[in-house]
Amino acid sequence: MTTAGPIYGVLLSETMDLKSYYALDFGEKAPDVCLLNPDEVTDLDAIRFAVCWLPGPAAFAPYPNLEMAMSVGAGVDDLLGHPGLHEGVAICRVRDPHQAHLMAGYAVHEVVHFERGFAQMQQNQAQAQWAPPPIRPPSALKVAVFGHGSMGAVIVRALVETGFCVSVACRRPPKDQISGVRYFSGDDSVIKAATDMNVVINTLPLTAQTEDVLNADLFARLAKGAWLIQIGRGEHLAEADFVAALESGQLSGATLDVFREEPLPSDHPFWRDPRLRITPHVASDTTPAVVAEQALQSARELLAGTPLSLAVNPAQGY
Repeated sequence: MTTAGPIYGVLLSETMDLKSYYALDFGEKAPDVCLLNPDEVTDLDAIRFAVCWLPGPAAFAPYPNLEMAMSVGAGVDDLLGHPGLHEGVAICRVRDPHQAHLMAGYAVHEVVHFERGFAQMQQNQAQAQWAPPPIRPPSALKVAVFGHGSMGAVIVRALVETGFCVSVACRRPPKDQISGVRYFSGDDSVIKAATDMNVVINTLPLTAQTEDVLNADLFARLAKGAWLIQIGRGEHLAEADFVAALESGQLSGATLDVFREEPLPSDHPFWRDPRLRITPHVASDTTPAVVAEQALQSARELLAGTPLSLAVNPAQGY
């Protein structure tokens, strides 16, 4: 369906003020696109698209003519599995070219923090102790990366440039393989890539096949005392198995950036576990300028009746 405009959309999030954070009040800059907070909507039937981040379970119910829902983040599992969205609603996501490099920097930082013993040096500083940790070649550290999409591929290249030994679990073998990197594909790719590795970096999308992929079986395949860097989705981590692996020493610790419940509740035991490094879902984020630009682009494509260039494949889940 095409119209002369303007086209009306709604901002849906239980945790963020999307309009303020991403500067989504277009005003005179884009008179053909009007984005409203729910309390600003006066005609529910006029709303044709939604820009979202973790919308509530009933968030879409008031809008009977919704045609598109767009995530401001890279993940769309909260939209694909949302009970309020029928099959006819197109799902889009922001594709920020800066995100992959932000995530690669985070991942390499955490690998180096583990390998070079920065946690121990911080404790030594507090006690005024001069105790240089042992150093070995970066190639002695074996790192597995789960996922080779837009995020995982850049992380792999950054790790290789830093000199680490890298293996990758991916959906299919990439065309531009890096010399020296081991690539595993197929149903058992995660187990094969993780075997005997010192660090695991998870960047997988959340699908029915990847839920609870970070489990006891996988942890048992790692080298003793391995470190987990969890920057995929919270539902990837089987928490009971994870705690058991920490208690047994199979995992020496982990960096956790994503959780099943966000924000992580203040009484959650992860906050007080000294073996864990907790960050508030900041391994990577979309930049406000890109979100505004691509939300406007998608709204105008919907208005014109042209294909949605930022749509995702529901069958793949990303």
